[in-house]
Amino acid sequence: MSDKEKPQRTEKQNRSLHLWLRQVSETLNDAGLDMKKTLKPSVDIPWDKEGRNAKEHLWRPVMEAMTGEESTTDMDTTDPSEVYLVICRHISEKHGVTLPPFPDQFHRS
Repeated sequence: MSDKEKPQRTEKQNRSLHLWLRQVSETLNDAGLDMKKTLKPSVDIPWDKEGRNAKEHLWRPVMEAMTGEESTTDMDTTDPSEVYLVICRHISEKHGVTLPPFPDQFHRS
């Protein structure tokens, strides 16, 4: 299937992505893992409550490496699940923190 034929991620997936990124920020802050401890060792930077830091510094780099896409609007319907799993595995292995489940009809906090 060519890139033009791949179904673009849905609006529901987009809302779930942004909800999850806010939850990730809260989870990492609660675990004492500010951005310094997670990404940049020289600067104390807390994760913002809106999830913008998580999107730019966790989600986007993994998404770009895995899909070649630069924008979340260009993800197809399978990309969010795959990117989510890679980020969760990395944070769990490196920091021992379990991130929240990706929001769906059963998981919406």
